[in-house]
Amino acid sequence: MTGVSYKDSGVDLDVYNEAMKRLPQLMHRTFSPRVRQLDGGFAGLFQLDFDNRLFRRNYKDPLMVACTDGVGTKLKLAQMLSRHDTVGIDLVAMCVNDAICCGAEPLFFLDYVAMSHDDPVTLEQIVRGISDGCLAADCALLGGETAIMPDLYQKGDYDLAGFCVGVVERAHLIDGKAIQEEDVVIGVGSSGIHSNGFSLVRKIVFDLAGKKVTDSMDGGEQTIGDVLIEPTLIYTKAVREVLGHYKVKNVVHGIAHITGGGLAENIERIMPAGVQIEIDARSWKQPPVFEWLQKLGKVETDEMFRVFNMGIGLALIVSPFYAESIRRMVEQNGFKTWQIGRASRGEKSVVVKNR
Repeated sequence: MTGVSYKDSGVDLDVYNEAMKRLPQLMHRTFSPRVRQLDGGFAGLFQLDFDNRLFRRNYKDPLMVACTDGVGTKLKLAQMLSRHDTVGIDLVAMCVNDAICCGAEPLFFLDYVAMSHDDPVTLEQIVRGISDGCLAADCALLGGETAIMPDLYQKGDYDLAGFCVGVVERAHLIDGKAIQEEDVVIGVGSSGIHSNGFSLVRKIVFDLAGKKVTDSMDGGEQTIGDVLIEPTLIYTKAVREVLGHYKVKNVVHGIAHITGGGLAENIERIMPAGVQIEIDARSWKQPPVFEWLQKLGKVETDEMFRVFNMGIGLALIVSPFYAESIRRMVEQNGFKTWQIGRASRGEKSVVVKNR
């Protein structure tokens, strides 16, 4: 008599093992000598300090920084496109971009992938993107977990979560408390929508307007799918270069990752009492996708600025004397920057004008 097997319930351990064999090489390419390799172990090992001139940090009073996030319903777009090699970059970006807001150096990253069924090809694409994101962020992909849950996910569905751990010296912690009158707000450009607001995007583009991912966006050369799937930018190297240049003087007083809630809500969450910031929406060039979306869905401007980053992926609040120098360093790392606002004395608030 042949009994029921795990395969009968939707989980094929042989296919799962095949998928797992594809992943170690994608992890190893992100390793530095601070990683203590433990393939097949139950945890990942990372050495905080290192007895080597290149990697030695000589921490005096380190604080650990931890972040976790996901990609949200942008995953639905990846599934529509059958393109899974960029959402892993989004996953890393959503975590490490939060970590650097504290001035932290991202150290390592772990992922959680939940799938409807064993699919080695799709899993490899997802983890390749995560690996690419970790390389861009200068952090190690230390490990992860893949869960196969056919009763929780429809065929072809999957979900992602990411976890980043970093470190910052207590003396160099950036928590926004130093933001003061006359500080300048530097906006660092986004690549587009990044990873927030995709429930609204899909509602407008596919449900209301009836567009297809293969359609041209507003008559241009790019397809709608290509524009929308563009991965979130990772700002780690640019921010670390700025902070490394000003090791003695703490001239960066606040950093905000512009995600759901937009400019106003994300900047306000790090501001101290007694300071207000005014942002001028005319001071930067918004990517065309935002105007296209707004017209297509007849979305109110206030709603656009609350849901989307509107072209600013990161905001640096800095001492005015160093603003231009900081902008140059960030631009040398390949990002666009604008001076988009200024702090003044007043009730704690962020006002976005000229929208």
